[in-house]
Amino acid sequence: MHMKILIKISIGLFFITLLQNCEIKKEQIIKVNTPLDYAKLIADRSINETYFGLIDFNTGEKYDDFNNLPDSARFTLNPYVRWVYMNGVLGLAMLDLADYTNDKSYVTYLSKVMDFRLDNYDLFKKLTDDNRRLIWMSSMYNFQSLDAYGAMGAFLVELYRKDNRRWYKEYADSAARVILERPKLADGTIARYEPNDKTVWLDDLYMSVPFLVKYSNLTNNPRFMAIAVKQIVQFNKYLFDPCSGLYYHVYYDNIGKQGSAHWGRANGWSIMAQVELLKSLPEDHPMRDSLLNIFRTEVEGLSRYQSENGLWHQLLDKSDSYLETSGSSMFVYGIAKGINEGWIDDVYKDVAFKGWEGLKTMITETGDVKNICIGTGTSTSLSYYYQRPVLLNDLHGLGSVILAAIEVDKLIKSK
Repeated sequence: MHMKILIKISIGLFFITLLQNCEIKKEQIIKVNTPLDYAKLIADRSINETYFGLIDFNTGEKYDDFNNLPDSARFTLNPYVRWVYMNGVLGLAMLDLADYTNDKSYVTYLSKVMDFRLDNYDLFKKLTDDNRRLIWMSSMYNFQSLDAYGAMGAFLVELYRKDNRRWYKEYADSAARVILERPKLADGTIARYEPNDKTVWLDDLYMSVPFLVKYSNLTNNPRFMAIAVKQIVQFNKYLFDPCSGLYYHVYYDNIGKQGSAHWGRANGWSIMAQVELLKSLPEDHPMRDSLLNIFRTEVEGLSRYQSENGLWHQLLDKSDSYLETSGSSMFVYGIAKGINEGWIDDVYKDVAFKGWEGLKTMITETGDVKNICIGTGTSTSLSYYYQRPVLLNDLHGLGSVILAAIEVDKLIKSK
């Protein structure tokens, strides 16, 4: 009799425990399913994977002690401490995440990364100058690449507001001087010398405008805001294709023609640059209505090319090109931000939500992000864009996925 009672009690306890475990698992699934949780998952994984040391380029051996480095070795650095524009985007995303969650640990991490770079400034410069024995840091010392000093400069302006380190302001001041002198078309449109003399790259809208806007706000100098406004208008003039509603990747000034590709991430850089300008542009600015029209036109065009699962293709108008994460996340961010700010009608919320559902399929349970196109140049051949490889956690897409998650989270909570 007692045995039967014990058995019944044991079975009852078993089912109670089972139900409790099911509830816990259910709560965990719900918890990691919000956009904000995805943002933190990606950011936290990136932080945990950061290594503060030198890495032998050939053998992969790691060096924490820099006093006895091999004389002839070439070195690289962990991706998250390299001086590359993608870390400027990621840094800005983490600062946004810190503000949105009131979690200062993200600012602490970003300051720690900068401490590592600056504490080893002389050594890293020496290795870089010594026949490039260290790669991925040269742009910290020279201002030849708009990508690096523009995006990293924008990040440092914002970090300077939270971590008032004089070097950040000095770097931004240098970047501001250089950007005024860089190659431009006769009408002042920012251009590059490659692949042809005076080529306008759509990417450069993001590499320039956020920095110009942030530096203008920091220094209270309207000249830089005026240049940012002009770039949006001029890039739209040279690169927008009214037939497709999309932007071309490049414009070749020497032949007066646009390139062949409506490349996804380049269009993403465009919408992100416009967001940065509209966030800071005064409501009574004489160009605000025109700039809002440019933004709305791009959103309308992009919405027509969203795929069935919510993502966009590497070549936006080529459904046989692969679905790509970085560009898709930029579009989701721009559209969600536009709705949240009241710049566009909330009829586009379905595009943002469906885009987020697509992005979630590219994020693993450990916070890894899939299908990010690697760094991409320009080409007159569409085949070049078709064949660009994708990588797991390529830096080109991490910041924009975090930004997209934050804005979609805000959009959901505003419903």
